[in-house]
Amino acid sequence: MAKTVLSNGIMKRLFAFLLLISMALCSESPLSSSTLEELGSDIGIQVFNQVVKNKPRQNVLVSPHGIAAVLGMLQFGADGKTKKQLTAVMRYNVHGVGKILKKINKVLVSKKNKDIVLTANGVFSQSGFKMEAPFMARNKEVFHGEVRSVDFADKNASASMINQWVKNETRGMIENLISPDLIDGALTRLILVNALYFKGQWKLRFLPENTKKRNFNGPDRVSQVPMMSQLSVFRSGSTSTPNGIRYNVIELPYHGGTISMLIAIPSDENTPLSSIIPHISTKTIQSWMSMGQRKVQVIIPKFTTEAETDLKDPLKSLGITDMFDNSKANFAKISSSEHLHVSHILQKAKVEVNEDGTKASAATAAVLMARSSPPWFIVDRPFLFLIRHNHTGAVLFMGQVIKP
Repeated sequence: MAKTVLSNGIMKRLFAFLLLISMALCSESPLSSSTLEELGSDIGIQVFNQVVKNKPRQNVLVSPHGIAAVLGMLQFGADGKTKKQLTAVMRYNVHGVGKILKKINKVLVSKKNKDIVLTANGVFSQSGFKMEAPFMARNKEVFHGEVRSVDFADKNASASMINQWVKNETRGMIENLISPDLIDGALTRLILVNALYFKGQWKLRFLPENTKKRNFNGPDRVSQVPMMSQLSVFRSGSTSTPNGIRYNVIELPYHGGTISMLIAIPSDENTPLSSIIPHISTKTIQSWMSMGQRKVQVIIPKFTTEAETDLKDPLKSLGITDMFDNSKANFAKISSSEHLHVSHILQKAKVEVNEDGTKASAATAAVLMARSSPPWFIVDRPFLFLIRHNHTGAVLFMGQVIKP
């Protein structure tokens, strides 16, 4: 499900990540903070690539950082082949890089940042369900997860409690994240929740009086949408994919200087956006940062895009398969007395862009069941955007906008 509407208001960003776990009865090389976070973001970018293959004419929005956080929590509880698959796809063992993960979180939420970033983690456990002490300790140490006891037999009450916690932690941006239907009163044992909130403003604000309705050339029709405009100095340029398809990139920094929005669009208006997306990785994004700064007349649409995505099939296509199989999944490090497997993994995300900045939110849920003059940069056709924490390389959001 995806929808797009026009937006007004101040610029904020917000991310919420939820991991829902239910149970059915039936040594690493040293890594720098930047390298580790980029590895995590690459997982989400790969998931994004899988999703857009099936939705080439729809808006798509995911949070790579949120996907990595959820998989990291799962890896803490995994063992055997299940852990090997998670480690192979993530390309790092969370047990070996806990200190770096803590450092990344500290950098993201540093009070030195002018842009506000807040994170929170919650562990909602079925009353009487015993978790392994090392799993609880590591989640508390790395993710600062607070343990709360709930009764999943009352599906409505437990869903309401979790949703209220998420709403509070995301300052009202994420509501009704968990449906009572995702909770099995007899089988659900554990829910892990990660929330991330960001608020800031454009470094170079778009003046409302410069916003005019212009044509946006979608795949099905041409529509008139409010386009923001300004003439300023931005990092921008043109590059190409390995097979020679050229595309343009621009960086729109936020006020604090630590986070930016990056927009990429094919240079030729007849080239589909899908032709450049498979080329994108954190290494590609890092190469964009070497582009020079120049005065640019930039015109981009105001937009809000909202999407809910089932991540199960994309993750399976990347090689994470056993954790979804009730006969193969191994989460013995969460519980040695009962067998767990993941039945669902979902993400909800929302981004709003206007003259002042951006407001964004995302939520991820995994359910475990046991068992020129100045040059012009005109975004008047489908485009790709990313919201990136520049110091760590974390890609907080990645979206395909077909219909603003």
